[in-house]
Amino acid sequence: MMNTVSKVNSRDGKLAMAHIYVAFIALFLGGFAGLLQTLVRSGEFTLPAGIGYYQLLTVHGVLLGLVLTTFFIIGFLFASLSKTAGTLSDKVRLSGWIGFWFMTVGTSMTATTILLGKASVLYTFYAPLMAHPAFYLGLTLVVVGSWISGFGMFSHFGKWKKANPGAVTPLLAFMAVITMILWLVATLGVAAAVLIQFLPWSLGLVETIDVLISRTLFWYFGHPLVYFWLLPAYMAWYVVIPKVIGAKIFSDALARLSFVLFLLFSIPVGFHHQLTEPGIDPAWKFLQVVLTFMVIIPSLMTAFSMFATFEMYGRSKGATGLFGWFRKLPWGDARFFAPFMGMLIFIPAGAGGVINASHQMNQVVHNTIWVTGHFHLTVATTVLLTFFGIAYWLIPHITGRVLTKAMNKLAIVQTIVWVVGMAFMSTAMHFAGLLGAPRRSSFSTYGDSAQAAEWIPYQIAQAIGGSILFIGIILVLVIVINLAFFAPKGETEFPVGEVADTAERTPMILENWKVWVGVLVALILIAYTIPFIDMIQNAPPGSKGFNNLL
Repeated sequence: MMNTVSKVNSRDGKLAMAHIYVAFIALFLGGFAGLLQTLVRSGEFTLPAGIGYYQLLTVHGVLLGLVLTTFFIIGFLFASLSKTAGTLSDKVRLSGWIGFWFMTVGTSMTATTILLGKASVLYTFYAPLMAHPAFYLGLTLVVVGSWISGFGMFSHFGKWKKANPGAVTPLLAFMAVITMILWLVATLGVAAAVLIQFLPWSLGLVETIDVLISRTLFWYFGHPLVYFWLLPAYMAWYVVIPKVIGAKIFSDALARLSFVLFLLFSIPVGFHHQLTEPGIDPAWKFLQVVLTFMVIIPSLMTAFSMFATFEMYGRSKGATGLFGWFRKLPWGDARFFAPFMGMLIFIPAGAGGVINASHQMNQVVHNTIWVTGHFHLTVATTVLLTFFGIAYWLIPHITGRVLTKAMNKLAIVQTIVWVVGMAFMSTAMHFAGLLGAPRRSSFSTYGDSAQAAEWIPYQIAQAIGGSILFIGIILVLVIVINLAFFAPKGETEFPVGEVADTAERTPMILENWKVWVGVLVALILIAYTIPFIDMIQNAPPGSKGFNNLL
């Protein structure tokens, strides 16, 4: 592992922290909206001041699923590139700030329209729900801003490669670039849907919209979005956690290969979110389901690599027996404990994902609150706990402070609170989903049916879990504010692991971007070209929005 600098440059750190501040503000606001949602669904709470349930649902989904994740990830990626590939140039840093302000202005526009009741269109903004044009324009600014930042990252990475011809690129920088390539390719779908369909429609330039195409474009983006959330967490698992616990990276080549496979198999799979929709040939759905299951391979590779690292560390500390190494792990270090709990919870989360993507089993849980429970295990637990673990060392590293023993203990408590709260809420969502409880619905829509009565205990459990989780949000905000402004001054390491001496040499084919991007483009064209032509040629009468603009 090659480290160009020992500390993130202060100006680069300010850019990263600007993103992280917005992310945690979004966590508070989105989390509060989520708390109110669970209270409403319990049937014991009525929203005041004419606030609509679907306003809250939209705020919760957009702020946590898009704003929190995107801002935190881009901030983390800039810091990682500055650490491992050298200080950002003035031009790259400027592109980062331009991207940040585009995203921030766009977020403000979308949030304002939602809070004014002009965009209660949920996180997926499915047609025929229509939002105010400012909502779609704001989304466009967020996407374009992220592209500007991404191109700056590519430029910085390319500069390192030119300065180090023939050398294996720093692993953390390689992973950052893969993550942004995935994001840029995926967001082409949502950008096309917003600019070509939704924005002209909401402005009254066209009368109708092709719903199937809009949903297909959304899910072309919506599924790889999950891996945009996950890959930065995997960056921390592969590269940071070994250093935190005092171990070494099991295999540099295995880590790179897993990221390449995630890039290839996470994008051309959106149809598995549309298995119940007419208008898409079942053969193409089946192809994308197969590609979806291919993602299991790099997931298992990651699990193998991580637990191999843990076992090697435990053995080096004298552990014996099959699981003796487990006791040797640093359970009192929040930088390890929070991400590790995320790893464990990803096991049932992944199993739920297999069910969601299966032709037959999907029929049981489709459009039920089971799916919401699955998202809360993946992004709201696995990803967020890892992000919290990153924040516990990244923020003090940038601000020149230290994580004190008191804050470390509070972070351990926060992790436990989060896991307990999510155990209540996500478990209840899964069981209610198996009983047929719909997703996206408020208590008032259930009626007095006997079936709805079965769901009430689970709605109450969700409210209990949501309340515990909001306590967890308050705790992590206390820690973040302390680390940013009040913790004692000092030096905190940016932990970047070294590769084990016994690891195989990294093959340079993994550094051949033309090959992997070319394969990605080919897979996308195979998976989507013919289905899209079929959708356009066989669009229902009056579907003007997309087709009239072709």
